Amino acid sequence: MKVRSEAIRKSARGQDCALRIPGHCNFDPETTVLAHVGKNIGMSMKCDDSFAVYACSGCHDAIDGRTTVLDRGTQALYILDALEQTQNHLIQAGLISVKGQK
Repeated sequence: MKVRSEAIRKSARGQDCALRIPGHCNFDPETTVLAHVGKNIGMSMKCDDSFAVYACSGCHDAIDGRTTVLDRGTQALYILDALEQTQNHLIQAGLISVKGQK
């Protein structure tokens, strides 16, 4: 079952970039989108919306390999930090929930 949510995707509008990759981030919330970061990435092969981060256009290009390629370890560190930040925001906004959360 694929998790798809228009509300989660729209929640990226106007948010700060969670990736903030030096040399790539444009720090412009107007360009922020929900960027999928799971193993099934690429054209027409999106992972679930639950495996996505808020990313500006510059950082999105970097993690998708459209600009200078980051080594996988460095990219993974930025993605993990951004995933935590994005999921915390989605929980606080009530867009995802954790069973038994207090």
